[in-house]
Amino acid sequence: MIWLWVLLVAALTIGGIFWLGKLPAAARPLAGAAVMLGLAGYALQGSPSLAGKPVAAPEEPEGFGEALTDQRQGMADRFGPAAQWLGMSDGFARTGKTELAAQTLEKGLQKYPDNVDLWVGLGNALAAHGGGMMSPAAALAFDEAAKRDPSHPAPPFFAGLALAQGGDLKGAEAVWSELLARSPADAPWRADLEMRLGQLRQALGPQLPLPSADDAPGAAAGVPN
Repeated sequence: MIWLWVLLVAALTIGGIFWLGKLPAAARPLAGAAVMLGLAGYALQGSPSLAGKPVAAPEEPEGFGEALTDQRQGMADRFGPAAQWLGMSDGFARTGKTELAAQTLEKGLQKYPDNVDLWVGLGNALAAHGGGMMSPAAALAFDEAAKRDPSHPAPPFFAGLALAQGGDLKGAEAVWSELLARSPADAPWRADLEMRLGQLRQALGPQLPLPSADDAPGAAAGVPN
C-alpha cells in the first residue's frame, strides 16, 4: 500500500508543478525528471515492506533525581522578568540544546543581573549541559543565586538536586536538610522536599529522622509563607 501513496503523492506533485504552478513547457521535462529521480532514490533506499515498530517513550527515572516538570512551583515568579528567558531556555533544553539553554539565561542575566530565578535556571542549565553533574560553573551559578536572596528556597533545592543526580548523595542530603529545617510548615515545596529527602536518606542508609512540620520555623507562631 505504501507504493500506492508514494505514486499518488508523485502524481499530485507533478500535477501541481505543471498546471497550478504554470511551469513553462520547456522546464517541464526537468521537473518531471526530478520527481522520477526522487522515486528512484526511494526505491533503492527505502524499505516500505518492513513492519512498523513503535518505540515506547523512555520512562522517567524515579526517586530523588526524577525529572521535574514544574518544580519551580512556589519557588519562582511565573510572570516576572525571568519568565520569558526561563521559557526559552526550557524549550532549548527539552530538545537537547543545553548549551543554547545556558546561553539564553546568560543573555537574560546581562539585563537582569540580580534575578535569583535566572541564576538558578543557569545553574540547572549548566548542570544539564554537563551531563547531569554539578560542575564548578553550575555551583557558582547556584551560589550567586543564594547570595542575592539567602532566604530563597530555589538555590539550595536545585543545588541539592544537581548534587544528587551527579552522585554526591551526602552533599545533597546536607543541602536539603538545611533547607527543610528552615522551610515553613505550609511551604508549597515542603512536601516534595520531604519526599525526596526521605528517598535520599533511604539510599544512604539509616539517618536521623526528618524534622516534622511542627518543628518548622514559624510553625508554632503561625508565620505565613
